[in-house]
Amino acid sequence: FVTHAGDGSGRLFVVEKPGLIHIVAGGQVVQPAFLDLTDRVGSSASEQGLLGLAFAPNYSETGYFWVNYTDLNGDTVVSRFHTPAETPNQAEPASEFVTLQVDQPAANHNGGMVLFGPDGYLWIGMGDGGGANDRFGNAQNPATLLGKMLRLDVTSNPDVPYTIPADNPWVEADWNGADVVDEAWALGLRNPWRFSFDRATGDLWIADGGQN
Repeated sequence: FVTHAGDGSGRLFVVEKPGLIHIVAGGQVVQPAFLDLTDRVGSSASEQGLLGLAFAPNYSETGYFWVNYTDLNGDTVVSRFHTPAETPNQAEPASEFVTLQVDQPAANHNGGMVLFGPDGYLWIGMGDGGGANDRFGNAQNPATLLGKMLRLDVTSNPDVPYTIPADNPWVEADWNGADVVDEAWALGLRNPWRFSFDRATGDLWIADGGQN
């Protein structure tokens, strides 16, 4: 994955599966790496690893950014990290503040994308838990975070992992009589690996890997 920090610096941040984030500035790779998480990222399977990176909308002021990775047990971790103002090309690996942890029953379908939407909230793509044919029945299970698009407020209170936006669609609604996890924006997804907001319309486009 490649993204920028929205800070006007022109730097590109390149995410590598084994757990490294590199900066490319002026066409050159900056050394050392911006962030090294190889001690806590598990990437032995093809859809595991360090999978996503999103900088806070006010990154220039806070130095906060979020990553999505599979840990050494193969489970999903979404965490916040901090970049000190005095070392803009070097984040602090020890600053990890876990936002969300989700058990993964199989090695594949880990989603991985994290993105701040035009609404200022953090959007997270969660796969159905892997296997094939949604063997664990998670995508349409309203009680699990797996197989969902999640929408979280991670910036209003930096002292807590997240809060639920009041206008998340399932906060006051149910699905076929069942309560849906409040974090969810959409359910029934297989592996929403990448997604983006249309800059002209604000529409959310999801690349959800199909069975065949």
